[in-house]
Amino acid sequence: MRRRQFLASLPAAAMAAPLLAETRPADLPKFEPAGAERFIRPDVHAGDRPVGASFASRSAVYGTHGAAGSAQPLATLAAIDILRKGGSAVDAAIAMNACLGVLEPTSSGIGGDCFAMLWDPKAKKVMGLAGSGGSPRGLSLETARSRAKNGALPALGAISVSVPGALDAWWMLHQRYGKLKWAELFEPAIGYASEGAPVPEIIAYYIRRNLKIFLRPGSGVEETENAIRTYGLGHGGPETGQIFRNPDLAHTYRLIAQGGRDVFYKGEIARTIDAYFKRIGGWLRYEDLAAHHGEWVEPHQTDYRGTTVHALGANTQGIATLQMLNMLEHFDMRGAGFQSPLSIHLQVEAKRLAYEDRARYYADPHFSKVPVEWLISKEYAAERAKLIRPDRILTPVYPGQAPSHGDTTYFSCADKDGMMVSMIQSNFRGMGSGLVADGLGFMFQDRGQLFSLKDGHPNIYQPGKRPFQTIIPGFATVKGAPWLAFGVMGGDMQPQGQTQIIVNRTDYGLDVQAAGDSPRWHHEGSSESMGEDSPGMPANGLLRLESGVPEATRAALANMGWKLGESDGGFGRYECVEFKPDQGQLVYAAASEMRADGCALAY
Repeated sequence: MRRRQFLASLPAAAMAAPLLAETRPADLPKFEPAGAERFIRPDVHAGDRPVGASFASRSAVYGTHGAAGSAQPLATLAAIDILRKGGSAVDAAIAMNACLGVLEPTSSGIGGDCFAMLWDPKAKKVMGLAGSGGSPRGLSLETARSRAKNGALPALGAISVSVPGALDAWWMLHQRYGKLKWAELFEPAIGYASEGAPVPEIIAYYIRRNLKIFLRPGSGVEETENAIRTYGLGHGGPETGQIFRNPDLAHTYRLIAQGGRDVFYKGEIARTIDAYFKRIGGWLRYEDLAAHHGEWVEPHQTDYRGTTVHALGANTQGIATLQMLNMLEHFDMRGAGFQSPLSIHLQVEAKRLAYEDRARYYADPHFSKVPVEWLISKEYAAERAKLIRPDRILTPVYPGQAPSHGDTTYFSCADKDGMMVSMIQSNFRGMGSGLVADGLGFMFQDRGQLFSLKDGHPNIYQPGKRPFQTIIPGFATVKGAPWLAFGVMGGDMQPQGQTQIIVNRTDYGLDVQAAGDSPRWHHEGSSESMGEDSPGMPANGLLRLESGVPEATRAALANMGWKLGESDGGFGRYECVEFKPDQGQLVYAAASEMRADGCALAY
């Protein structure tokens, strides 16, 4: 779509906004670099780009040898350095993730889980890895229920902690696809943890916000001194641009660099974790860590108008993206119009139907029979698509009837050999459980909150079981060749965001950067059976729209009956590497997210 068409779709009010020069300085908000959370002028919009989409924040970056993108520029730079040294895309992804554990502890760390999809250029296929840990074997369902609040497990404290699977996933990836020595991959992160690095604006804001939550009365966090000592910088957290060091994590990384994954799951680190949870009255034990192993899994896939979209099953919500796209394929999305009321309405309705199935069926397949093939089938999608009406909201919405047999960081990178890695890693909600083991420098995830406590539910809590997972990498191929290693991090936003990226690319022809910069929608309030429940939601949920969605579209959606919510920053964060060869020569285009502190680089 041409630039003038995008400009024409903007609200008239935006075109008529007063010039900044006509506004008296006294009327402007006070700018405080260290403490201001946002600098807001609703009548001020982005500058004008000479080419491309009017809303695009920047151009994609291009390279012929490799590319990487993450939510922290220094982590992206570390990945590029690893690629330049001859490392594989897997080596670069591990180094980048290790750096993010230091530089972006609000979303990632070795106390969490990790999932990946990658294009294996030798096998010529998409490979999947599920690095998700199980619940403590010594924590019973009865004890879990005794600690429940409003029918769900608490978000914070030891009751929400499951075995961290990230480090084991890194080890598995490196054993199969690594080129550099394991220890080399930790050198950049050890440097940042020891010497320190300035904290960007968004990450600083979320560290301060998380620490306040951990310290409030009744938070449920058994011990907070370690978290404050690690992240507090002597008070409530870092200010923007302040140097942050984590010497404890530097020491932990040195142990891992020398001892491999076993030092974490069977060695000194495992024993420290065991002693810490015994000290605070928690349940995670040495035996839980020693028994953990990730697994290689076959990704599921579906075709959407000639694009093959891949998703991980396991205990994730990945197939929700496939379900949504299968339903949307029955509608003329291009004809509906970019950012139109009909386009957004159709996408939200597909989300609502898919998420009813998500709440009913998704769980750890080692413990429950999940009817995946039925859920992602074209036949089932055709039945569900018939329920979507273009002129009204479906009320009520229910899951399908299965046959009887039946806060996160994302990053991507690619190398000179054609390997592309799509990887996502998380401590789940914010920084995690609030718990930092003595002297280790990382926080444990609170992923266990996503277990159900309802009898008969496939995701019901069990000792040693993996909880339902929100983190999902994305991957797309075309005619058997790689195309996109992408992701949109952020809880239940992830399948919604992935679907919007594919629709923007496939139906509306946006490039790799504009597809992520496009204003997003986020629907909340679908049925849940775990800790993501949102009490007090309107009957059909709450539809949040970013400020860039045209006013005419907002008004039409409201008139249709959608309850619109404020833009709250919960629209996910996107990174992507695109494979687009030119006359047989390898070319990558990489895009990054304007909603985060990060960047994409290529060379």
